[in-house]
Amino acid sequence: MTSSRNRSGRSPSSTAAGTARHHRPRPFTPDQFASFQGGADPAATAEGAALLARALVDGGRSTSDQAALRRLVGLVEEAGIDTVAQWWADAPAISLSGVLWRLYALRSATVRNGAQWAAWYRAGHEAHVARAVAGPVEPPGARELKQLTTDILTGAFTGDFDVALERAAAYCRVICLGQAHHSEALEAGQPAQAAVLLRQAKRLLGTAEELEEAAAAWRRGTLD
Repeated sequence: MTSSRNRSGRSPSSTAAGTARHHRPRPFTPDQFASFQGGADPAATAEGAALLARALVDGGRSTSDQAALRRLVGLVEEAGIDTVAQWWADAPAISLSGVLWRLYALRSATVRNGAQWAAWYRAGHEAHVARAVAGPVEPPGARELKQLTTDILTGAFTGDFDVALERAAAYCRVICLGQAHHSEALEAGQPAQAAVLLRQAKRLLGTAEELEEAAAAWRRGTLD
């Protein structure tokens, strides 16, 4: 996979055209976030969400202040990932806040319907073209995906963020392939359910493409 073009044939710049860009959030510490008071002002809320997103993504790679990292992780654990993630729900897809929201949604869906997502994963992974669709990055299983996203959402992730996004995208591609396979099996007896599942697969493919575009933007240094 290259950083200049995703699998849909669109360049990241063309896909993100017309989307409002965030300015790169200023550096901040967990103590600064703890004192941030969210309110009715959408701009203030968006700023707080962007600050937190930047801190979570940068925190695990910064070894200069482990005490600050522990405070950040503790802050998210105290508030709860579910509560914190709601701050990012309206962010542009190709932004740090938007990416963390998509990782959260992917994690939540996998945990909430574990057996079903496992069945889709098996169907997608066992398909003849699964590896070609998923790309060169090894797609994580459900347990790995949960751990990967949990680490990122709590500020504990220390790996390459672009690779993590690509792995999450590969997981999406395997799942949506499995959904399409299940949809085909339902067409004869349950056409309405088959159509719903196929729409879900298309939405998940869109999520995969967004994560891939975000990974490319991270490598360019433009994912704000």
